Amino acid sequence: MDLDDLLSKTSRTFALAIPLLPEPTRRAVSVAYLLFRVADTFEDATTWPREERLDALESFAELLELPAKERVSEAAQRSAQWLERPPVEHQGYLELLKELGPVIAQLDTLSPTVSAAVVRHAVRTAEGMASVVARADERGNLRVGSVRELKDYCYIVAGIVGELLTEVFLHDAPALAQEQAELTRLRCAFGEGLQLVNILKDAGDDAKDGRVYLPDSVPRAEFFALARADLEDANRYVQALQRGGAPRGYLAFTGLSLVLAFAALDRLEAKGAGTKVSRQEVMTLFQSVEQQLESGAALDLRRPSHSFS
Repeated sequence: MDLDDLLSKTSRTFALAIPLLPEPTRRAVSVAYLLFRVADTFEDATTWPREERLDALESFAELLELPAKERVSEAAQRSAQWLERPPVEHQGYLELLKELGPVIAQLDTLSPTVSAAVVRHAVRTAEGMASVVARADERGNLRVGSVRELKDYCYIVAGIVGELLTEVFLHDAPALAQEQAELTRLRCAFGEGLQLVNILKDAGDDAKDGRVYLPDSVPRAEFFALARADLEDANRYVQALQRGGAPRGYLAFTGLSLVLAFAALDRLEAKGAGTKVSRQEVMTLFQSVEQQLESGAALDLRRPSHSFS
C-alpha cells in the first residue's frame, strides 16, 4: 500500500500539497487525510440511503477507537462489508476503502501523541458527519437552511482538520510554541475557508446528488464574503507559522493550499459555479509560492500577482 498513490487517487490539491511536508508530519497528515476521506465517502454515499450512511459512519468511528491490535483485522472485515454494495462510483475512494486496513496500520508508525490526535479528530469528524446525515431525508437528500448551519457544517468537515493540523504542527515543530495562541485562534478558519470555496465550486454537482449547502434565502455575495473572511484569517495563520520559524515544508503546504483557494474564489466570483483553476494555473501559483519562500519576505497568499483570463 502506497500512501502517495492513494492520495493521488482521492485528492487533487492535497495530493500536491501533502508531499511538500517534511517527515514525520507528512506521514501523519497523509494518514489523517485518508481517514477523513473515508468518513467523507460515507457522508456523501450517493448509492446508499440515510440509514446505511449513518450505520457506516458509526461503525467507522467505533473501528478507529478499537485497541490498536484489533483495528487492522477488523478494518479488513468491515471494508469488505462496505464494498459488497459500494457507497460511491469513484474508483479512487473505493480503492481507499479496500486498503483501509493497511492505512489504519500506519497509525502505529506515528508517535503515540500524534496517532491519538489523528484518531480523536477523525472520530469527531465521523460523529459530526453522522449528525449532518441524520438531518437528511430517507434517501439522503440534505438542504442546509441557514448560514449558521452552513458554518457548523464547515467546522465539522474542515474546521476540525485545522485543529488537527495545528496540533500536529505544534508537536512536530516545538519552536512554534511562541505562536501557539495565534495559531490556535486562527486554526479553524484555515480549514473552513478552503471548504467553503469547495462548496461554492461544487454547488451544481452537489445539488444533483441531493445536497444543497447554500441556503436559497441568502444572497450569494454573502457566501463569498464569508469565504474571503476565512481565507484572510487563513493567510494570517500561515504568517504566524512563518513568524514562529515553521519548517519550509509547512509554509509550502499551507501556502499552496491557500493560494489555490484564493484563486478559485476569484474565478468563481467572476465566472460562477463549476469553473476551476487549470493544472497549468496550479503550477504557476505553486511557483509564485516558491518565489515568495525563496525571497524570505513575509508571505502573503492573497490575490495572485497575475490574473486569469
